Amino acid sequence: MRIIFGDTLVRLGGRNNDIVVLTADVAKPTNTHKFAEAYPDRFLNVGISEQDMVGIAAGLALSGKVPVMAVFASFLMRAWEQIRNTVARADLNVKMVGTHAGLTSADDGSSHQALEDIAVMRVIPNMTVVVPGDRQEIAEATEAIVEHRGPAYLRLGRDEEPKLFEGENVFKLGRAVTVRDGYDVTVFSNGAVTSEVLVAASRSKVSTKVVHVPTVKPLDRDAIVAAARETGAVVCAEEHSVIGGLGGAVAEVLSTEYPVYIRRIGIEDMFGESGSHSDLLKKHGLTADHIGAVLEEVQRRKAHCS
Repeated sequence: MRIIFGDTLVRLGGRNNDIVVLTADVAKPTNTHKFAEAYPDRFLNVGISEQDMVGIAAGLALSGKVPVMAVFASFLMRAWEQIRNTVARADLNVKMVGTHAGLTSADDGSSHQALEDIAVMRVIPNMTVVVPGDRQEIAEATEAIVEHRGPAYLRLGRDEEPKLFEGENVFKLGRAVTVRDGYDVTVFSNGAVTSEVLVAASRSKVSTKVVHVPTVKPLDRDAIVAAARETGAVVCAEEHSVIGGLGGAVAEVLSTEYPVYIRRIGIEDMFGESGSHSDLLKKHGLTADHIGAVLEEVQRRKAHCS
């Protein structure tokens, strides 16, 4: 995920001389060192000073540049007040990229695991929030947010390598994509979790519609409501807190547009802990086996209620 992001930035930098990349002493882990090597006069490492990085990016945006900040997602949240007051209130053209998000920075423990970032970013007015799921989608989403006018947050993992899509033109800002049809239950997911959802759906006897939702804000409300109408029951799965992320956004829409039973799978109201990524996914129910069990449970509940 980080590799394709860095490669895409280099390609975009060759097309647009206004792109300036900033980082907070994590150029190599975020893979922005490639941009630094290609365009050293358009790269800034501000050191471990995320709040200053946001302020500098705001000044660059006011000067007509297109600043792209890349830092670990958990530490970008240190600058939330600057993001809100300096960037978003003025609707500045600043792009924020949080890498190592969710549980992917597994061995580093709770301090490095961003489990609340979608919630706190999507609540900010003017902010666009994107959570792509595979390499092709990351490349296209990176280009889309750079071309988009206004503040945007792109959330990336660390080392996952799922493959969800074939070909090109797989991403469009604000669009959800049905990647598997079904009529019993709809699963909304994003990021690399969608690959686990697809495995679970392929094994399950429950006819499962899988809708990949890479743009959490603005949410594809029409696609959300249509899928809920078709199946009458919903599961949301994400590598984020169950509070305020994709599941919260879906619940907000359906509570007014088409109320149905919703089950959210993610990290409960807790901080992370050290462990392997696979073990942490298993603990929090984000593996295909657990998702499959939830599908059966939701189907039984739906049948009982009907």
